[in-house]
Amino acid sequence: MHATRLKLSRRRLLLAAASSVALPSLAQSGYPSRPVRLIVPAAAGGATDIIARLIAQKVSQSWPQPMVVENPAGGGGVIGTQVVARAPADGHTILMGAINHTINASLVEKLPYDSVKDFTFISHVVSIPNVLVVNPSVPVHTVAEFIAYAKSSDKLVFASSGNGTSQHLSAEMFRMVTGARYQHVPYKGAAPAINDLLGGHVHLMFDNLPSAAPNIRAGKLRALGVTSATRSPTFPDLPAIAETVPGFDVRSWFGLIGPAGLPKEVVDKLHAEMVKVFAMPDVKERLTTMGADAKVTAPDAFNAYVHQEMDRWAKVVKASGAKVQ
Repeated sequence: MHATRLKLSRRRLLLAAASSVALPSLAQSGYPSRPVRLIVPAAAGGATDIIARLIAQKVSQSWPQPMVVENPAGGGGVIGTQVVARAPADGHTILMGAINHTINASLVEKLPYDSVKDFTFISHVVSIPNVLVVNPSVPVHTVAEFIAYAKSSDKLVFASSGNGTSQHLSAEMFRMVTGARYQHVPYKGAAPAINDLLGGHVHLMFDNLPSAAPNIRAGKLRALGVTSATRSPTFPDLPAIAETVPGFDVRSWFGLIGPAGLPKEVVDKLHAEMVKVFAMPDVKERLTTMGADAKVTAPDAFNAYVHQEMDRWAKVVKASGAKVQ
């Protein structure tokens, strides 16, 4: 009996020891096993940053590990994008991608990464228009007045949140189709660009509607038109530029992008989380206030859309002559 009890005791001890080792290893095998870095390749305060922080807040509430936003700005998004291109393909470093990813593919001559081969396209999440805003000192109140004024003046300066951003190429496309004249000053993000626009150091900007909206409502900036084909429900009295310039249609997109070779289970989990987040009533309400539309797509659809956008912007870059070394 004594020998039998000793054997049973030893067996229980061995099972307990095995369990104490197995449980942590099982816990660590799941994704995410540590904080997830959501890289925003632009300064804090712009639309990309606003959407990223909304995602991070909601994901952190339901995941066992937090999602943390980082802002390595500069280079028209190249610096932050490169961080993700070089990151391990484990899903713990992902990019809050935006339209400049597809623009830079043809705009920047020597990218330190391949815009397609070095990435995994996870999910499109949001689409928003830009808006043409001017400092109140500029003596125009409509798109037609602005075109006439910009053709007659050689002193106008437009700001953007960086070379290759939608703000930059929206202005280039507008210049191409209208003959407007202005000079470009790129900034490291929307916030510093808007600050100089508010201060009158630059005259105009094709800013993302979410980041411009507070200053439009406060009367600090004068909005002339949105860049989408139709008016925004957020500002129904604000005309679409297309009402004056037929066919003009530019909308910024935002989506999650990972390094190349991201495991399917990680891609699927991130995509499923985006479906949940952007179906939340408070998130929908927040996006409406911003002038943004939730549009969550599957990885395959997002991949196809990215290729389509690259082809579209390559034509604009070529026609405009815009180039960044």
